[in-house]
Amino acid sequence: MELIRGIHNILPAHRGCVLTIGNFDGVHRGHAQVISNLLAKAKQYHLPAVLMTFEPQPLEMFAGNEAPARLSLLRDKLLLLDELGIDRVLCVHFNRRFASMTAEQFIEDLLVKQLGVKYLVVGDDFRFGRQRQGNYEMLCKAGERLGFAVESTQTFMVGSHRVSSTEVRQQLALGHMEQARRLLGHPYIICGRVAHGQKIGRTIGFPTANIALKRQVVPVRGVFAVRVFWPDSDIYEGVANIGFRPTVNGQQCQLEVHLFDFNESLYGKSIEVELVAKLRDEQPFDSLEALKKQILNDADKAKALFSNDAS
Repeated sequence: MELIRGIHNILPAHRGCVLTIGNFDGVHRGHAQVISNLLAKAKQYHLPAVLMTFEPQPLEMFAGNEAPARLSLLRDKLLLLDELGIDRVLCVHFNRRFASMTAEQFIEDLLVKQLGVKYLVVGDDFRFGRQRQGNYEMLCKAGERLGFAVESTQTFMVGSHRVSSTEVRQQLALGHMEQARRLLGHPYIICGRVAHGQKIGRTIGFPTANIALKRQVVPVRGVFAVRVFWPDSDIYEGVANIGFRPTVNGQQCQLEVHLFDFNESLYGKSIEVELVAKLRDEQPFDSLEALKKQILNDADKAKALFSNDAS
């Protein structure tokens, strides 16, 4: 999969494609359906399947910390899109300058002149251009005039649930990990590089791998049974806390993972942490001894859960 970082890096060789546009946050089953349809059109048109996404996501620029919690950082999103077979991702730097582009400029300059779009797939609620003046109807009329077809995405349902990034966030916030996995079509995984922490866990017999969560808002909080892996590793089981660690006056939201039966150093490694089941909410404790007792209890619950899964 090819990544184009920014509009300024679009080359003449990139002209001619079938295209879809959106945040694709979490790359859930609804997104997978859109991409499957796009790949079929790419084969029909003998053109590459291209996905345009934005960094930061538009609401993150406009709303800051009030924006919805992001399900996937760019790196994780790109890995999932690559697995689904997208040929090329155009990652647009979403800034004030891009947001001030008129809807007409977006269509004529970006979609037609630079990308040479022949087939476009967007949601029927898709808005674009300065003050969100562009919409699906405008794209359809422009397509008739400028020579590209436009299709709207269809709602994808799992049971009675409409699959959307918003619904996935709600299920994660409620701790419904299995329902979130069904909506996503894959486990919910947090990736990151292990950094040095305060090493308090080590003093109470529970050394942890610490990952600072570089997001404005985190979609999950609490204590979880987890599976952890990294390139060429086995899969390890453990428990993880996601939150601000109130017992030790933590200031930054952090992921702390304790692996069962593992004593090696993970500093500097990029690891993937699959959240399997929520065990409890994060809570403050009166002492490190009380915290240790609770972690023992959490570890026992997680081990029992994994034992039941294996049987």
